[in-house]
Amino acid sequence: MICPFCDLESNTRQEIILENDLCLFLQEPQEVLIGSGIIIPKEHRESVFDLTEKEWQATFSLLQLAKEIIDEKYKPNGYNIGWNIGSVAGQEVFHVHLHIIPRYTDEPLAGKGIRYWFKQLSNKRQIRSAG
Repeated sequence: MICPFCDLESNTRQEIILENDLCLFLQEPQEVLIGSGIIIPKEHRESVFDLTEKEWQATFSLLQLAKEIIDEKYKPNGYNIGWNIGSVAGQEVFHVHLHIIPRYTDEPLAGKGIRYWFKQLSNKRQIRSAG
C-alpha cells in the first residue's frame, strides 16, 4: 500500500500550507475540525519515536508558524495538539503526523480535552486476576 503522505501528488485533498527542509504542514477542507492540519516529516517515519532530533526541531518550528496562520485566519480560542501512535491509539496512516486542532468556544464539545473520552467509565479496562 502506498503511503498517502509519501505520495502527496496523488492525494489531492491535502494542501501544503508551509514547509521547511524536513517537514510539511498540510491542511484539507474540513466540515467539523475547521482550520485543523497536520505536520509530517518529509521522510517516511512510522511514529514520533522514529523522528530524528532535527525532525523534532523542524516540527516545532512549523508548529509555531502554523499557529500564527491559524490564529490569523480562524481566530480559535484554544488548541488540541497530538500524536496517535499505533492502531490501538487511533493511528490510521502509519506515517507520523502531528495533529493541530483549533478549538472554539461555540463548539458543542468546548472544554473537552484530549483525555476526555479516555476518562469515561465505558473505557475502563477489564483486568483479569492472574489467579
